[in-house]
Amino acid sequence: MALLMIMTKSEKFYLIAILIHIGIGFLFFFLPILGYVYGLAVVAFGLVFVIKTQNKNHEVLLIAAYFTGIDVYLKMIGSSISNEFGKYMVIVFMLLGIIYRGFSKSAFLYVFFISLLLPAIFIGTQTLSFDVNIRKAIAFNMSGPVCLGIAAIYTFQRSISFTRLMDVLKMLFLPMVAMLVNLFLYTPSIKEVVINTQSNFATSGGFGPNQVSTVLGLAMFVAFVQLLFGSKSKLLQLVNATLVVLFAFRCIVTFSRGGMLTGLILMLLLLLFVYGLGNAKVKAKIFVLAGAAVFTGLVIWGYTSIQTAGLIDKRYANENARGVKKSSAFSGREVLFAEEVKMFVDHPYFGVGVGRNKEVRAEETGIAAASHNEMSRLLAEHGSLGLVAFLILLFTPVVLYVQDNKQFFAIVFMVFWLLTINHAAMRIAAPAFMYSLALLKVRFEESVA
Repeated sequence: MALLMIMTKSEKFYLIAILIHIGIGFLFFFLPILGYVYGLAVVAFGLVFVIKTQNKNHEVLLIAAYFTGIDVYLKMIGSSISNEFGKYMVIVFMLLGIIYRGFSKSAFLYVFFISLLLPAIFIGTQTLSFDVNIRKAIAFNMSGPVCLGIAAIYTFQRSISFTRLMDVLKMLFLPMVAMLVNLFLYTPSIKEVVINTQSNFATSGGFGPNQVSTVLGLAMFVAFVQLLFGSKSKLLQLVNATLVVLFAFRCIVTFSRGGMLTGLILMLLLLLFVYGLGNAKVKAKIFVLAGAAVFTGLVIWGYTSIQTAGLIDKRYANENARGVKKSSAFSGREVLFAEEVKMFVDHPYFGVGVGRNKEVRAEETGIAAASHNEMSRLLAEHGSLGLVAFLILLFTPVVLYVQDNKQFFAIVFMVFWLLTINHAAMRIAAPAFMYSLALLKVRFEESVA
């Protein structure tokens, strides 16, 4: 009780919100149909909230962040209104934000980015085979880039306080707490379901391990951000540290490496930036925190290794359950990448058309698999226009950071996008939304450490 008394109002609200989402995780595990009501309720609340506030303090970012957080969770429990629901809602609320607050003239760079994607959409509608649902094929491939483009138009060089950015990350994080509860209820015993070194659907809540791993790695990073910047009370430090550990453990046992490695890289980058900008006291704090993180990481890994009978060690060593080295270090994704580069070489101007790369690959190699790499997909389906589009996305946050080296989140968030699209494309809302946050101009009213 004494610990609660010394917490700020904001810290108490955060703690209560976590407890509420733990309750949501339990409730939706046993009654997943409530997820549909939940999704629609968030839409209704978000619209009322934004219209009432007229987006005076970037309320659309809070709602868009929340939809990014529930995107994979609702899919996991089978309660998503549509496969692209999360991305569509991010688009809707970012457009609302543009209506209320306008956008920077410089943001026309991202209007240009979207326009670069249009020719391949037309080509796709003309060339996709009759047995393909053209609308779904285009939505599957284009909802991510369009979501990114619309969100970027709103966020580009928009001034936001550091405190508000932390609020946005909290809203992103809260639904992931509910997802974490679902994962522990779905597979309380890891030992019983891990039998090989393949990505594991059972430890991923019955949903795609790649997408779940991506979200869990992001959640681990956001919990770490809250631990570093938003945990002044001892109780909140304990809560956030515990969440970092739990998210790390569940991310590892998905056996999908992309999300875990991305989360670790983001944490390392964040520490390096804060260390570089900090004074002697901050540097000492970061050094101690880094040491504690390494020690905790080793403990988590050791526990996970025991729980999986050493199979997790073999997974990260790229070995099968018998300890034999696998022929591919990237689960065959390099084959898809090479095929898409070949399509770009064969169709260098406008590409093969949106949705066509899967068909072309199947015709030429017999491999009927969707792309896992957004970079190579842009090249294959959009040709040189896709290359220009990718370069815009890659270099704009870098330029913003070079202009103001305090904008280190521009690099951290951009790296999340870049690493994620190279193993999970843009099938979920997270890479698009996190990229848009990289374009914000954060005001640090006081030291962030």
